[in-house]
Amino acid sequence: MRLLLIEDEAEMAAWLIRAFKQSGFVADHAPDAATAESLLAVGHYDAVVLDLRLPDKHGLVLLADLRDAGNRTPVLVLTAQGLLQDRVKGLNLGADDFLTKPFAIEELEARLDALVRRSRGNAHGILRCGSLTRTPESRAFLLDGVLLPLTPRESAALSVLLARHGSPVEKSHLSAKVFPSDSQAGPDAIELVLHRLRRKLAGGDVRIVTVRGLGYMLESTGHDPAATH
Repeated sequence: MRLLLIEDEAEMAAWLIRAFKQSGFVADHAPDAATAESLLAVGHYDAVVLDLRLPDKHGLVLLADLRDAGNRTPVLVLTAQGLLQDRVKGLNLGADDFLTKPFAIEELEARLDALVRRSRGNAHGILRCGSLTRTPESRAFLLDGVLLPLTPRESAALSVLLARHGSPVEKSHLSAKVFPSDSQAGPDAIELVLHRLRRKLAGGDVRIVTVRGLGYMLESTGHDPAATH
């Protein structure tokens, strides 16, 4: 998942960027509205994290300008202002969610995941990349309509990769999600899990790629696996 963080407080921004990186998010930082507008004009982001108190333009004004320009990127507003009228005004201007400071990073990341799922048409919790899907009811994976036989660890790894498909997930973060904290698994154990997953995904229209320096990423290859049958 690629994020744009619009935050003028240097310490807060640095903390969030570190936390996002540890969780496998790729985040750009804009300390003011002008920088944010420049980045949004040339780049694609899955979501925007917006602070309201910016040095050159109020966050809600920036939000209104983005929506007026036709930008529909999901926006989560961070604010120390918990007043109901501020939240209502923000929602009316096109904000998708609000989170009041102080907050837990786990809640922020969960809200961002939910926003991106909804923006990709997954409001009911169905995760999808190419012909690979997983429904929340069964937690089973289907590839081109065929059930994938996965071990619990393979399922855990694929769940993380699928939830953030198109964005790299750090090796340490993926390992932490697959192996419990008291596990005796070595640092390279996750590579064996990914090797088995790659074999089971072979022939389909999705693949797991290694992004040097960033981790592992699930991506769609763009071809129809049925065409090769």
